[in-house]
Amino acid sequence: MQERVYLGILYDYYGELLSAKQQEYFEKYYFANLSLQEIASLFQVSRNAVFKQVKKAEQELLAFENSLHLYNKDQELEKIIKEVSDPLLKEKLEKLLK
Repeated sequence: MQERVYLGILYDYYGELLSAKQQEYFEKYYFANLSLQEIASLFQVSRNAVFKQVKKAEQELLAFENSLHLYNKDQELEKIIKEVSDPLLKEKLEKLLK
């Protein structure tokens, strides 16, 4: 999986744990596809300040997943659900993923 996609997925899981500034910069960089310079201009800060916040957010997202493994656990649960033949049990397990 591409790192960009993986970080976007991790953001869905752990984004709320980042600071407001990290969230803004991360979303602009990864989801709005703005350059670091465009974000810097938008928030009237230096390009380096944006770079540091985005990198810190990336590191924190990876650290959260390394500690909590929420994404990996969801992936494993999806694999198990595919193998379950009991429709009632399958439905209950699928509800856990939502």
